[in-house]
Amino acid sequence: MEKICMPPKRIEEIRAICREHGNDAGELINILHAVQNKLGYLPREVQELIAMELGIPVSKVYGVVTFYSFFTMTPKGKYPVSVCMGTACYVRGGEKVLEEFKRQLGIDVGGTTPDGLFSLDSLRCVGACGLAPVVMVGQKVFGRLAPADVKGIIDEFVALERGA
Repeated sequence: MEKICMPPKRIEEIRAICREHGNDAGELINILHAVQNKLGYLPREVQELIAMELGIPVSKVYGVVTFYSFFTMTPKGKYPVSVCMGTACYVRGGEKVLEEFKRQLGIDVGGTTPDGLFSLDSLRCVGACGLAPVVMVGQKVFGRLAPADVKGIIDEFVALERGA
């Protein structure tokens, strides 16, 4: 058995999630969701531990993590920004909104700000086409956006951090 290099508390949290799902390999996606919700991402060490707990190859865990776009192997910001690039959002200026987020945050798609507050992604469809262009920050949806709205959205979440 390979040694997992994580704090003992973290190892036990992951093992507990696996036990809650009966250490059943058929529950892999649910286990990955639960672990990612707890940790924020699924690094290699976490995938190895899950594989050991479920008695499956690491390659199977890795295959699931890399196949589904909602799983991530890199840390995300406290406030993940997702800009919709579906047809309605794109036609109504989603690309310009995305470019403004990139400029304001100083990161590219897939990146995280150095302070760990924001990460930036684009996605295919939020399902709110009537509000196009749409951006989600965490679970909060912002619609009918223009590039000029981006700074205010970022400032809203920066203010939350400052307790304003």
